[in-house]
Amino acid sequence: MQDYFYSLADAITSSLQGDEVYTCTFHGEDSDFVRLNHSAIRQPGSVQQRSLSLDLIVGRRHAPGTVTLSGDFESDCERLEMLVGELRQKLPYLPEDPYLLYATEVTNSESPGENHLPEPEDAVAALMAAGEGRDLVGIYASGGTYAGFANSLGQRNWFSSYSFNAGWSFYHEKDKAVKTAYAGLAWDSAAFDHKVEVALSHLDVLRQPPQTIEPGAYRVYLSPTALYDILGILSWGGFGLKDHRTKRTTLLKMVEEDARLHPSVTLSENTAEGTAPNFQDAGFVKPNCVTLIESGRFVNCLVSPRSAEEYGVPANGASGGEAPESIDMAAGTLASDDILKRLDTGVYISNVWYLNYSDRAACRLTGMTRFATFWVEDGEIRAPLNVMRFDESVYRMLGDQLIDLTAERELILDAGSYFHRSTDSGRLPGALVDGFTFTL
Repeated sequence: MQDYFYSLADAITSSLQGDEVYTCTFHGEDSDFVRLNHSAIRQPGSVQQRSLSLDLIVGRRHAPGTVTLSGDFESDCERLEMLVGELRQKLPYLPEDPYLLYATEVTNSESPGENHLPEPEDAVAALMAAGEGRDLVGIYASGGTYAGFANSLGQRNWFSSYSFNAGWSFYHEKDKAVKTAYAGLAWDSAAFDHKVEVALSHLDVLRQPPQTIEPGAYRVYLSPTALYDILGILSWGGFGLKDHRTKRTTLLKMVEEDARLHPSVTLSENTAEGTAPNFQDAGFVKPNCVTLIESGRFVNCLVSPRSAEEYGVPANGASGGEAPESIDMAAGTLASDDILKRLDTGVYISNVWYLNYSDRAACRLTGMTRFATFWVEDGEIRAPLNVMRFDESVYRMLGDQLIDLTAERELILDAGSYFHRSTDSGRLPGALVDGFTFTL
């Protein structure tokens, strides 16, 4: 596949005229999907797709376009030749782009991932065994994802990764279910069995009558999954240079008022340990790691090529959205076995949903608990909780109200599959927070 992409890139180069330059990116996947319901296979399937996105450039004018590839070289070359012709016709009518920036220094790279995936039937068999006699609903996705970059200056980059993502719920009744996920690059039966064991213990609690607590401030434990969703919202305009320079960032207080998070909070874009490509669409190779927040202080923005050109600063490999794709939070000191003991009396939150900002300038989020959320007393789970709405500032939950982060972290792979399987990921601890505000 890598050689095929490079051959197509060479064919595009040979079709150029005059001062034309191009950049192009390749995206592909070979994925297996299996949907389960009532612990039985309901919809097996597989996806093989490849596409190539091309940007034809003359001076500061450029025209983008995308084609789906068939795998037949002659046919794909014809499609690309037609695309180049169409873009060439558009170019004279397009305005100059003052912030156009693409890599002109050739930096080649190859990062072929190793395939340690289980056979799909073995992974699905493990899921079905876990759901035997229970109502298990979920999806299993696995396979290879591929990305490439090429330009007419001779640069060639290739990246591939092989991952699996199993997400399932043990359903009890009505809105009561235990949602769990296990994802990674290599299947570990012991790790999977532990996930199942914990989920089943939570399912036993869900069979008890649910409890409702009064609105107010409580000590809570946020699972890595819940924290990943919270950081996902924070990434909407939190870390990008464009948002910082236009003062739209939700972390403006950290930049202008020296507001800080807890000293144990260190966040980074850890490309080297993620599953996303280590280069972006304009041909800039990403650093292995960009520290965003260090020991509670904001230190770096993510800078896309367009922002770099607009504001006269170096790019650091960020994509156009300037959002983390491989978010990483440093571990704390709280042992997983001590979570309930340290929580003592409060709320154990496994999942959150309907997250949004209630006050962007204050970096305040609102959302709801979902699935296995429990009331804990004296270090023991006592009862499931009915759905609660919370409204809390990141400056509190990851700042002065943060008690500790867990010493163990979890690799979370984004389960999105719009257009293609997502390559975003997070490596996160859980968080023990005091005075977490529930509003209703």
